[in-house]
Amino acid sequence: MRRALGALLACAFLLVPTEASASTSAARTPVGWAASGTGTTGGAGGTTWTVRTRAELKEALANKGEPSAPKVIRVVGDIDGHEAADGSLLGEQDYAPGYDLAKYMSCFGADGSTWSDTRHDYCKQQRQLRQTGSTNEKLQIQLTVPSNTTLVGAGGSARLLGVFLTVNTGTNIIVRNLELEAPVDHFTSWSPDDGTQGNWNARFDAMTVITGRNIWVDHCTFTDGRFPDREAPLGFHGEHVQRHDGLLDIEDGSDFVTVSDSRFTDHDKALLIGSGDGRGDRDRGHLKVTFARNLFTDIVQRGPRVRFGQVHVVNNVYRGRTADTLYALGVGLESAIFSERNVFRYPRGSSALAVADYGGDHFRDTGSWFNGRPARLNAVASGLGLTSDVGWDPADTYDYRPLTSRPAVERYVLKHAGTGRSYE
Repeated sequence: MRRALGALLACAFLLVPTEASASTSAARTPVGWAASGTGTTGGAGGTTWTVRTRAELKEALANKGEPSAPKVIRVVGDIDGHEAADGSLLGEQDYAPGYDLAKYMSCFGADGSTWSDTRHDYCKQQRQLRQTGSTNEKLQIQLTVPSNTTLVGAGGSARLLGVFLTVNTGTNIIVRNLELEAPVDHFTSWSPDDGTQGNWNARFDAMTVITGRNIWVDHCTFTDGRFPDREAPLGFHGEHVQRHDGLLDIEDGSDFVTVSDSRFTDHDKALLIGSGDGRGDRDRGHLKVTFARNLFTDIVQRGPRVRFGQVHVVNNVYRGRTADTLYALGVGLESAIFSERNVFRYPRGSSALAVADYGGDHFRDTGSWFNGRPARLNAVASGLGLTSDVGWDPADTYDYRPLTSRPAVERYVLKHAGTGRSYE
């Protein structure tokens, strides 16, 4: 009787916010850039919501008309971004009835080189349906986290499935203990002039930070989950259609961000810092980001790729199949990456997999390891024409104590990184 009454009361008060301090996990403070300036406390001291559906999450983010007031939102179980008001799950044909990927592709010709509205009698319609479907899907799956929010998974099994989670000019935000399954873009577009043979360009990330400040992502798991790209339909040139964009992108002058104790798994383009080479007017002097104690497993590229930012990559572990890996750290235009005591494991690979030059000039590493031995990444970077003078040192910027031995880094990261794991 007592247990049944407790369950009934829990259901009755699901969406009634109560005045409460943040959970003990939210009382922790971040290491690195997110501790700078005003620091990052999220919704500590505000109202607490407990949510189990997309509609409840959307209501909690709105916070009774005061979205920027402090709040802690506890996610219980799975929340699906495609969940309609009646509880049903929306799909491609709900967003754009009549859209057909095979028909869309046929309008480029067999080699995918040129689109023509008149190649088939349905081409103009398919082009319009793809655009309409993309807009409708975005309106459904995008959920924006406002300022002064802690979004935290309850227990070890809280998941956002197919949600396009965004921060748009928000400040003082914590996202913790959540698994974020990257959305499938049902209306990904083919760009014949992107690269030597063309590329697919999906629209949605698992999480995007746009002009956000003091953001802390902690103990999260980012993955393609149920829909890996290797199971996507075949597109042009015998390659799979790319239905995912990034796992976590940080763009447009965002600042003071820390990503810690998280997992990034089974994905192509994982982390992008800076939106483009032509966005220096917005990004130059910003994009200060720390990646600490994260686990990267089977990531093809961008762990992260950086433009403009001062980025500290410390005590992370990178593991993958050599044949499937392009690079871990991408040095882009005007970036200043300070790599410190990271562990790279790519069997039978060379340390050249750890660093790639994408128009940058500066890269510095201290004490990293590749397949159990000193990585000597500064020599690798020098061979790419990069200088180790990055113009800044994290030790002069904020307090932190890195793990200094390879076994210690691996033990800590494998034990603590990801959802449902110890916060200590």
